[in-house]
Amino acid sequence: MKISDFLSPADVTLDVRAGDKTRLLRQLSTQAATELGLNAEKVSSEILKREELGSTGVGNGVALPHARLRDLKWPFGLFARLRHAIDFEAIDDQPVDLVFLLLLPEAVEGAQLNALACGARTLRDPERLRRIRGAIDPKDLFRAIAGSDAT
Repeated sequence: MKISDFLSPADVTLDVRAGDKTRLLRQLSTQAATELGLNAEKVSSEILKREELGSTGVGNGVALPHARLRDLKWPFGLFARLRHAIDFEAIDDQPVDLVFLLLLPEAVEGAQLNALACGARTLRDPERLRRIRGAIDPKDLFRAIAGSDAT
């Protein structure tokens, strides 16, 4: 599975403003739900429920909030580069400026199992993180994230 299988150029955003983690997750959940035709409150609730289990801030300014949803047939990603980093209770105690929200089908099959691992692997690469942080527009940001998979 490649990033471009579950993240489209239309689903990357630069300079997102967020007061705090909860508001950001609600905002991104609503955006994803709207695009997918799902109930925004349900998506937000599932994302926040997962976050209560432990922060999805994985370090190096990156967070991978995610949830499994019954009404979803295929993984869906939404990527936001924040204007100002926020506290995300990340494992390295550093603020987060890159957020990759990932929604997964409740019953995950085959290649779909790799979506979360694919996102995590992509955002672990220091060179890719540098390109993502240096992107000047959404098209450039998508290319930085998707790399050679960009369409």
